Amino acid sequence: MGVFSIFSKEKKENLDRGLDKTRQSVFAKISKAVVGKSKVDDEVLDNLEEVLVTSDVGVETTLKIIERIQNRVAKDKYLNTNELNRILKEEIADLLQENNTSESFDYGSDSLPKPYVIMVVGVNGVGKTTTIGKLAYQFKKAGKSVLLGAADTFRAAAVDQLKIWAERADVPMVTQGMGADPASVAFDTLKSAQAGNADVVIIDTAGRLHNRVNLMNELSKIRNVMQKVIPEAPHEILLILDASTGQNAVEQVKQFTAATDVNALALTKLDGTAKGGVVIGISDQFKIPVKYIGIGETIEDLQIFNRFEFVDSLFSAG
Repeated sequence: MGVFSIFSKEKKENLDRGLDKTRQSVFAKISKAVVGKSKVDDEVLDNLEEVLVTSDVGVETTLKIIERIQNRVAKDKYLNTNELNRILKEEIADLLQENNTSESFDYGSDSLPKPYVIMVVGVNGVGKTTTIGKLAYQFKKAGKSVLLGAADTFRAAAVDQLKIWAERADVPMVTQGMGADPASVAFDTLKSAQAGNADVVIIDTAGRLHNRVNLMNELSKIRNVMQKVIPEAPHEILLILDASTGQNAVEQVKQFTAATDVNALALTKLDGTAKGGVVIGISDQFKIPVKYIGIGETIEDLQIFNRFEFVDSLFSAG
C-alpha cells in the first residue's frame, strides 16, 4: 500500500480501533450517497459534499476536497463509485500534506533543544492533563528525562490530577500549590530543569475559557517569564482540543491562536466520537500541524499524527 503502510502493525490496529465510531458513521453516509450509482456523477458529488460537512470536516475544507474529486472525474468520465474511498484517501492526504510536518517527529531525537520546553494550553475538560501525562510517558519511554510544571494553580484538583499522571509516567513535578503565581511556577520549573539537566519540560496552564481575553493575557506573562531563563522557550505551544466537540474545536483554535503563538495541536477523545472528521478540517484550515491524537484512555493511547495512516484508517472498510 505504499505510503499508507508506514505505521507498526500494533499502532495501526490501535488507530483503527480509535477511529471506529467515525469510520462507521462516514461509511454509512457514503454508502447512502452512492446507492444505485455506478459512477461518480454530480449527484454523487453533491451527496458526498453533504457527507463530509455532516462528518465535521468543515465547509471550507469540504469544498476543496470536492473540487479535487471533480477534477479527477473530469479526467475519467466513468470513474466507478467503488473507487471513491481510494480517491478520497489520496486527495485528502494530498490536501493535508502542506502543514503536517510533525510526521517525522521522534520523541527520542537528539536534535531537540535541551531542555525542550512545551507549554500546554486549552480549555478545561479537553483532556489537557491526561495528554501531558501521556506525553511525559512517551518521552521517558524514548529515553528522555522529563520534568512537569504545575502552573494551573487556579483549581486545587488540577495540581492533584497532574501529580497522579506524573506518578503514572514516573517523572518528577514542580509545584507551588493552589493560588501560586503560574509564571513563578513556570520559572522555577525551568530553573530546576537546567539544574537537573532535564531533556524535556512540560508546563501545564489553567484551562482558560477561550472567550476571556484577560485570562488569555496570562499566557503571555508565563511565556515572558520562561524566556528570562531560556530565551527560546517555549519551543512548543501545544493546544489541546476535544475532537468530540466538532466545529467548536475549530473556534477554540481561532481564539487561542489569536492569544498566543500556538505551533502544535493535539486532538483528544477520538475513540469516543463520530466527529473525527474535524481533524481533517483543522489540519487544512490552520497553518499549524496536528501533532498528536488521543485514541484511548490508557497511557499508551497517544499517537503522533500521520495524515496517511489517519486517512487510510478513516476511509478503509473493515
